[in-house]
Order: sequence, then structure tokens, then C-alpha cells
Amino acid sequence: MKIVVSIGGSVLAKELQPENFKRYANTIKEIGKNHAVFIVTGGGKAAREYIGVARALGSDEASCDLIGIDITRLNARLLIAALGDAAYYEPPLNYKEARTASLTGKIVVMGGVTPGQTTDAVSAVLAEYTDADILINATSIDGVYTSDPKKNKSARKFETMTPHQLIEIVMKTEMVAGANSPIDLLAAKIIERSNIKTIVLNGENPQNIIDAVNGKYNGTVIEKDKKVKPGQNSKKTEFEKDACNLGYYSGVGCDN
Repeated sequence: MKIVVSIGGSVLAKELQPENFKRYANTIKEIGKNHAVFIVTGGGKAAREYIGVARALGSDEASCDLIGIDITRLNARLLIAALGDAAYYEPPLNYKEARTASLTGKIVVMGGVTPGQTTDAVSAVLAEYTDADILINATSIDGVYTSDPKKNKSARKFETMTPHQLIEIVMKTEMVAGANSPIDLLAAKIIERSNIKTIVLNGENPQNIIDAVNGKYNGTVIEKDKKVKPGQNSKKTEFEKDACNLGYYSGVGCDN
């Protein structure tokens, strides 16, 4: 398979410790034995701190984005160092370079690409551009919830959902001040238009990524609805009915 993994900076570089990069490198090398692997690294705490200083100094938002991109690429370089000869020697600067780098048979590790795009969106575009079989979003949350589980203890996790439902959840979450969405809206829209099978999982334990590649999903699986054959039971589960009643889905798909 061809696999794109987005590793959030809050997971990979929560604290700048070499042991954490080594843990992920071991996991990625294990996956890379049998699959073509692309990794997109986030910026995490360091990116937020640098961007905060830049804003305080009067930098415009595009310049702040460029600073964040530089930090994501530094994290990519650290992961490349941990991967050693298994990785392509430097982070590609765009999608075309990433696809060309993959022809070497090495694991490709990159950071951000352009202002206005998070690494969530970068990984979704990369999955689309390389025709990946699966996109894994390794974040600090173990899936997609009806609301931010860090702020709402009654939030409920989706085991599966469609890309359209993901967009609606993300839009509702982003409208709440201070809420944290596991995937941003642009990434969600790219996932929908490309119909990329996506798994959102807790990346704090790298083993979850290996499990996902092997078909054992500990997070939320996002994929297009399979057509229901005549005579099949298409009724929703009680949880899906609750989600419809609570307004987390639009009327689309909530009529049975």
C-alpha cells in the first residue's frame, strides 16, 4: 500500500526529546518494510511559541505561517535523522518533490508547504497527489468526537463516519471559541473531494499507527458510504440516530 501519515507536532515534538523521534522512527521503519510511506510532520509547541513572538513583533499572518512551516521542516529533519538510511535525505519542499523522492524507495518525510495550509491539509493533498491508499492522522485525540472531548466530557466518539459528516463536525467544532478539532476544515474538504480513506487516531502511542496499517482501527475511520444492496438493512445505529437528533449531521443521511 501507499500510506500518508500526518504526525501532529503536539505528538511528535511535545517536548524536544530524541527518544520520542526514535520511537516514531522505529514505527515508521517497520511500516516501510512492506509499504510506500510518506510522513508529514507538524510544528507543535515550538511553532506556536515562535509564531507568538513573531505576532508580538508585528509580523503579518503570512510571515507567521512561513515561520511555522520552517519549524515543521526542522521536525522533519530530526525525524529523518532518526530514520537514518531508511529515509530520503531531506524534506521535500512541495508535492512534486515528494513524489519524485518516493521513486528512490525511501521513506519521504516533509513539513509544511505554503502559507494558509496546516500540515493536516498538506497531508490530505499529498495523499490525493500520490494516489495514496490510506491517510492516517496521528493526533493527541483518539478520534473524531461530537465535540471537543477535552472541553466536554460527554462528547462521544465516532467509530466510522463519511467525509461529509466530518466536514459538518469540523464546522461545528471550529465555531466554538477555543475548541480543538482533530482535522481542519480544508483538510476535511480535500478528504471529501478525493474520497481518501482516512483514520484519525491517538498518535501518542506509535503502535496505533502500525495497528491501523494492519487493519486494526483504534480511532475513527472516515470513508465514503458503501452503496446498500437491495434487501440489506440500512437502518442507523442508535448512536447515529442520536447524532442526527443532536444536529451533528445535516438532513443528508438522517432520513432512516
